[in-house]
Amino acid sequence: MQIRVELYGIPRARAGVDKTTASGCCLGDVLADLAARFPELAKVCIDGRELRPGYTANLRGERFITDPRITLSDGDILLLLNLDAGG
Repeated sequence: MQIRVELYGIPRARAGVDKTTASGCCLGDVLADLAARFPELAKVCIDGRELRPGYTANLRGERFITDPRITLSDGDILLLLNLDAGG
């Protein structure tokens, strides 16, 4: 499944892009895909299939998620940001 990913704050700076897509059926899959393609993002924000402390994801602008087992649907929009972004 293709998930649209928007990056803000530190994740954007580390990945060097503001938007991308990632493959996966759950948050952990998407994070692993992003980590493989953006090593600088992984160093700071992603630990294997989980977000490092201080980072979160927002699913469809509806809720914040961090559990790598959360199921995603094809075409979902996932926002990746540090917890102090915009603050």
